[in-house]
Amino acid sequence: MKKLSFLVSLTNNDNDYQQEQAAAAEKAARRLDVGVKIVHANNDAVAQSQQLLHYVQESVARPDAIMFEPAGGTAFPQVARAAAAAGIGWVVLNHEVDYVLELRRTFKVPVFGISSNHEEVGKIQGRQFAALLPTGGSILYIEGPANSSAAKERTAGMLRTKPANIRVKTMRANWTEESAHRTVSSWLRLRTSQESHIDLVGAQDDSMAMGARKAFSEIAESERARWMKIPVTGCDGMPKTGQAWVRSGTLAATIFIRPNTDLAIEMLVEAIKNGTALPEHKVTEPESVPSLQELAGAAEKMQRGAGA
Repeated sequence: MKKLSFLVSLTNNDNDYQQEQAAAAEKAARRLDVGVKIVHANNDAVAQSQQLLHYVQESVARPDAIMFEPAGGTAFPQVARAAAAAGIGWVVLNHEVDYVLELRRTFKVPVFGISSNHEEVGKIQGRQFAALLPTGGSILYIEGPANSSAAKERTAGMLRTKPANIRVKTMRANWTEESAHRTVSSWLRLRTSQESHIDLVGAQDDSMAMGARKAFSEIAESERARWMKIPVTGCDGMPKTGQAWVRSGTLAATIFIRPNTDLAIEMLVEAIKNGTALPEHKVTEPESVPSLQELAGAAEKMQRGAGA
């Protein structure tokens, strides 16, 4: 049997989670002795669609399967059908789609989705907010793009678990530090921001959380200290970035969302080589960093110290 080869298309190369997705895919490929090619869409859904279609139509170096994380709000159903018809497996990462079952019934190639439980990510974040603000307050909440199903599900989960006495002011960025820095910097220049009392910043990923902190560090010196004292939380929790930032105190909390490209490659190899049955959709579970109990304990200790 020829050596299997897979294409991995990621949204960008500027986000620590996407970088970890690439690293996890390469590590799994070495371990399982398969080929892997990683490409990036630079947050451009049209470019990603064309990119994927090119590899579907490639006759010489056609991959055995394509796995991709959508850069926009669509998971390219027409490209998915073209890939399956060409005998190429199709894996959707971190995005809800409604065409998987139909493709599985029609074509004899592995087709499935694999994702973190994004609603649970949001629920954990809402509980983190409750632990960090036990008496309530106001949050600046930085969401991912409006067309992202992951962003929508995280927001819905957060709103379900955050206490009623926590008010939320939302703004959007594009899963990168630079985009959040630009968004928050623009808001800070508005008079309304100067009149706002923000107790906590919550971002839907760690890179956007760091973009917010960078924006705070650049404001006028008379206001800078106040903004830099505000606790900031994120999501993704990669060991070298998010978790390290929590340990250093740069972030108050994050949520560990395990990379899933390695798991997708393992599942594809098992299915192609051994005929192992695949689920229609595989879900991985996120974890609070630090734990919610540790977070509540630390917040309570800080409150006691402030009241002393």
